[in-house]
Amino acid sequence: MDARLTRLSCRDFWGAVASLAMPRTCLVCGRPLLLQEKHLCLACRADLPLMRGASLPQNPMADRYNALVEKGPYEYACALFYYSGAYRNIPRAVKYGADLKAGRHFGRMLGETLSASPLFQDVDMVIPVPLHWTRRWRRGYNQAAVIARQVALVLGCPCEERLLRRIRRTRTQTRLRGESKAENVRQAFRARAGKTGAVRHILLVDDVCTSGATLASCQKALRACVPDGVRISAATLAFVGE
Repeated sequence: MDARLTRLSCRDFWGAVASLAMPRTCLVCGRPLLLQEKHLCLACRADLPLMRGASLPQNPMADRYNALVEKGPYEYACALFYYSGAYRNIPRAVKYGADLKAGRHFGRMLGETLSASPLFQDVDMVIPVPLHWTRRWRRGYNQAAVIARQVALVLGCPCEERLLRRIRRTRTQTRLRGESKAENVRQAFRARAGKTGAVRHILLVDDVCTSGATLASCQKALRACVPDGVRISAATLAFVGE
């Protein structure tokens, strides 16, 4: 018997059986995945366009976010990777394809990136960007919450999913441009006062940052009910560059 087969764990064995019944493919290139590959083939993982901005107080996403937010402490912001080419399939698979395993996987990757940065090591609360209840009911899940739970787990802090609410159903931001995006989400969120306690650094989490308008609207809602010294940073799986 091939010695490699004796080293397979039960989990690997049943994973191989499941792959035969329902082949797994790379989210980016569509190639069938090998047993030890998860969500991306080795080639696409090696080429993942990482943003590498978690340790930089100022980076393209942070600059875009701070240009829109309510003034307070300089807010940190970063993404795991750039939303470019076929790598756009990753957040799309999580948001529209209900690939929650991929959401958790890349959420952990985002959390690990943040935990390695001195800028985010003092985060003491993670808040996902909420969906309106009607959209949450139709979709069955909030993709931002799937990601945020993993980020909070890695950072070792609570994920608070009820502090921020979307009080007005908005059009999808992907179909809007420029000022229309900011207007679309203006006053769309409301925070519950008295829930932040002694929190000093909040992290907003979403799947993609495009114009930054949604994150900024959430920040404004939170800023209305937290002390001035609380930092409200943001992190996403992907960032749409220039």
